[in-house]
Amino acid sequence: MKPHLFTGATRALAILGAFMTATLPAVAQDAAVEAAPAAATIPALNSGDTAWMLVSSVIVLMMSLPGLALFYGGMVRKKNVLNTTMMVFAPVCLLSIVWMLFGYSLAFTDGGALQAYVGSLDKMLLAGVTKESLQGTIPESLFVFFQMTFFAITPALIVGSVVDRMKFSSLLVFLALWAVVVYIPVCHWVWGGGFLSQDGVLDFAGGTVVHINAGIAGLVASIMVGRRKGYGTENLAPHNLVLTLIGASLLWVGWYGFNAGSAVAANESAAMVALNTQVATAAAALAWMVVEWVVHRKPTVLGVTSGAIAGLVAITPACGFVDPVGAMLIGAVAGVVCYVFATSVKRAFGYDDSLDVFGVHGVGGIVGAIGTGVLAREAIGGTAGLIEGNAAQVGIQVYGILATIVWCALATFVILLLIKVVMGLRVPESVEVEGLDAGLHGETVQ
Repeated sequence: MKPHLFTGATRALAILGAFMTATLPAVAQDAAVEAAPAAATIPALNSGDTAWMLVSSVIVLMMSLPGLALFYGGMVRKKNVLNTTMMVFAPVCLLSIVWMLFGYSLAFTDGGALQAYVGSLDKMLLAGVTKESLQGTIPESLFVFFQMTFFAITPALIVGSVVDRMKFSSLLVFLALWAVVVYIPVCHWVWGGGFLSQDGVLDFAGGTVVHINAGIAGLVASIMVGRRKGYGTENLAPHNLVLTLIGASLLWVGWYGFNAGSAVAANESAAMVALNTQVATAAAALAWMVVEWVVHRKPTVLGVTSGAIAGLVAITPACGFVDPVGAMLIGAVAGVVCYVFATSVKRAFGYDDSLDVFGVHGVGGIVGAIGTGVLAREAIGGTAGLIEGNAAQVGIQVYGILATIVWCALATFVILLLIKVVMGLRVPESVEVEGLDAGLHGETVQ
């Protein structure tokens, strides 16, 4: 071999060796990156999910304050509007503290031997909830806040059944006890790994936990507190339906945090849930309005807003399991059925559910829960319903409804009975006649 060829070959081999030395670590790193997804099991914070859940939490809070306060406040007589809004505002404050103290822990921790029914006190005072702790891909502190807004609004919904005559002090005690004895266990049953979730009951965002619970409690409370003075004989018409319309609109907007936020991520599921929520709400509002138009010859603001709330309620359990056609059907059915219960059924049985908490939330929640069993699609939420051949899901949904109704009705009755004996439930007749604003709070609306 010629010397220059030998030298050239040696140089080439040296260059090749240097290249291989430089690139082999990179090749090994690429191989490690390719293998990493299979090995990565530790969840990481996702800034997009976190941002979406921050927004969702805030707008769910907006549903209570000012949404529900205005919605209810506009439907009562002028002399009781401040008391009604106060009966929403104060419980939200009280229940937020209860959730922080021990509510979150009982709802969302492992209860050990009692896991099927309730959690533990391991996270009382939010022990272990740190800046770094995660719930899926979001901070656990944010998950606590999101669920806190649900815990706060659900008892506040019950207020609409007893406005104009219940003592404010008794109401606060009742709602605090009810939230602990009824809401927390049912929340655990459905979302905390309890027996209803183990048995396959579907409730994406609160049909049983929130609406059936609140509706049944409202029915029991309205009966135990008794009718308003003048019910059926005096004019008890709403004093300001503009407030009601504004409140309903805020509820509608906030409901996207309620429903789509329950995906706990900014993903394709949240997007489908948002679409289903819009479709069902529109269908229910139109259905209620048309039925009322046919029956009474006039469509009303109270009717169309009530229909919208009925649609929002009904789609809540189903929104992550059905397609838009199913959402439209659930909304339309809810609009008609809730109208019948809020008018004809209430008159026939004579109970004074003042603002139709049972007729809208209880009945709407039941319609939505059953509709979930009928219309659920496997491609949407992973579980098929009756229309895809899984008839058993309807029975499972009914089982979840009945379990919720029985526990809620029994516990609500006992709590109210104890308060009636110890504190009394109703304001004095003179205060009811004068108005609860002046009689209980020393304030009036001019």
